[in-house]
Amino acid sequence: MSATAALTVHNLRVGFGANEPVVNGVSFEIAPGECLAIVGESGSGKSVTARSLLGLAGGNARVQADRLDLGGRSVLGLTDRAWQSRRGKDVGLVLQDALVSLDPLRPIGREIADSLRLHTTLGAAARARRVVELLDAVGLPDPAQQGHKLSGQLSGGERQRALIAAAIALGPPLLIADEPTTALDVTVQAQILALLEQIKLSGTALLLISHDLAVVSRIADRVAVMHDGRLIESGPTEQVLGSPQHEQTRRMVAAVPADKPRGSRLSPLDSPAAHTVPRSPAPNATEQGEIVLEAIGLTRSFRRPDGSRQLAVDDVSFALHRGSTLGIVGESGSGKTTTARLMLALLKPEQGEVALFGRPWSSIAEKDRRGQRPGIGAIYQDALGSFDPRRSVAEILADALGPTLTDSRGSRRSPQNLARLTTLLDEVELARTVLPRRPLELSGGQRQRVGIARALAGRPEILICDEPVSSLDVSVQAQVLDLLDDVQRERGLSLIFISHDLGVVQHISDEVAVMRSGRIVESGPAARVFAAPQHPYSVQLLSAVPRLLG
Repeated sequence: MSATAALTVHNLRVGFGANEPVVNGVSFEIAPGECLAIVGESGSGKSVTARSLLGLAGGNARVQADRLDLGGRSVLGLTDRAWQSRRGKDVGLVLQDALVSLDPLRPIGREIADSLRLHTTLGAAARARRVVELLDAVGLPDPAQQGHKLSGQLSGGERQRALIAAAIALGPPLLIADEPTTALDVTVQAQILALLEQIKLSGTALLLISHDLAVVSRIADRVAVMHDGRLIESGPTEQVLGSPQHEQTRRMVAAVPADKPRGSRLSPLDSPAAHTVPRSPAPNATEQGEIVLEAIGLTRSFRRPDGSRQLAVDDVSFALHRGSTLGIVGESGSGKTTTARLMLALLKPEQGEVALFGRPWSSIAEKDRRGQRPGIGAIYQDALGSFDPRRSVAEILADALGPTLTDSRGSRRSPQNLARLTTLLDEVELARTVLPRRPLELSGGQRQRVGIARALAGRPEILICDEPVSSLDVSVQAQVLDLLDDVQRERGLSLIFISHDLGVVQHISDEVAVMRSGRIVESGPAARVFAAPQHPYSVQLLSAVPRLLG
């Protein structure tokens, strides 16, 4: 590649303190108007690499390289003060969590205008016009008004657009996007990818950091795969993802769930998710068991700050059959999570009823529900946020097992009780060594396994899974999906699986319900809904799904 490359990296090494390097020997270049995607599992070194290119690796980081150039000029050894004048002007950054990246106390327009004030000679009126132009360029509706809003007043997609507007405000020749579409629903994700594609076509070089291979397939010209801090494979996107050469790359590609048959394994047989016990046959979606959980005309609204009511769930009805999985899909704000909370009786419907095993569930008093609560468990998206960070895994699981884990002397430390904890860990493929650890000492995949173990502790017959794999990289996601499938078969569980990831829902579900604006607009067997959707909104959702090399 020529000396005019937007970014040149030769033999990058990054370490922290006296420890061994976490990034070692990484080299690549990006030309103007080109997108290079760096992919890999959590902990592979993707984000550390990206932050090192911006001088944001941290005060105790040792960043070394034979060459590290932005637009042909070396940035090795720049001071923090020197970096402040380069960021935004020479390189822009778009992070995953725009809500954290944007100042919650300043309107988004003022935040962009302040950057223009510091780095340009534009006057106040010109800065105001430029802010509106930028917000309009990234597709925010009514940009003049949106610029006066705080980040918390915007939707997830609007916040991400505002963050991109801030990143391109000074016209940097290089844009680094670190997981820019993670946790966005499929239609908003498609819009953000289209926006990034436009920016690339304008001549801006794009470095995309992602664990989503389908997203990478949609926008990247070249792909570099990281594992254990090293680049193990790189080349044109079609070559790397279509005919991967390295075993780790092949595993990542095989773990993508879209279009994989219901019941097929995603993780390799030697992964932590692989049971030694042969799998029982996949559920037969045509042989429906008895109804174990039923929603009948559920309606629920919430009060807005101005006193008006917002209808979150509107006349929703569906049935969950024993041993089957019902997937619920829809955009952010469609009512999926409110529906889950109604199923768990954490919210009371204003109209309608939830029936559990044919008996009233939502309409009875909580004291009458307590005896039935062990029959229905929940797995959440943010496992870390759902745990007490001060408690160990042993304490978290002991609390979930409840009084049954206390012996006649009130102790939880007997050998019998330890055996019950380890049996639970065995079921979710976790070693006993995690028992004394606290949630922050676990990886994302380990935390989600502890969340599943906690949900299983009460021997439930039903699990409500609300975005349980959305924050996990593709390999760990595959392991957790395989684990849920194994546990469902072995225990005969019934699952409600809520997700914005249609590929995941297609893989794991027997039935699917599509929600929009609080209502179910289409439902039926998963195979039929995904192959031949009937409602225009379902068609729109499915058309926005990125496919691997599709």
